[in-house]
Amino acid sequence: MDTNAWLLIAVFVLGIVSLGGFFWTKTKGFGRYATSVLLLVLALIISALFFTAGRLDGQFMANILFAIIGFAGGLFTGKEQATESGR
Repeated sequence: MDTNAWLLIAVFVLGIVSLGGFFWTKTKGFGRYATSVLLLVLALIISALFFTAGRLDGQFMANILFAIIGFAGGLFTGKEQATESGR
C-alpha cells in the first residue's frame, strides 16, 4: 500500500471515531444543535476524504473549512443568546 492509501484509511478511521464520539456523548434525541453538529461532522469527514484522495482542490477545502467554522460559530453564539434572552 502506498502513502496515499494509508492517509485515506487514517482519515476514514478518524472520521468514524469522531462520529462514534458524537453519538457516545450526545443526549437522547435530535434537536437543532445535535442535528447541526452531525451535519457539520459529516461534511468535514466527506470533504477531508475527497481532499485526501486528491479529488478536491486545496482552496475549495479551505472554503469548506471556513464555512463549517462560521456556521458552528453562529450556532454556538445563537444558542448562548437564546438562553440569555429567556431569563
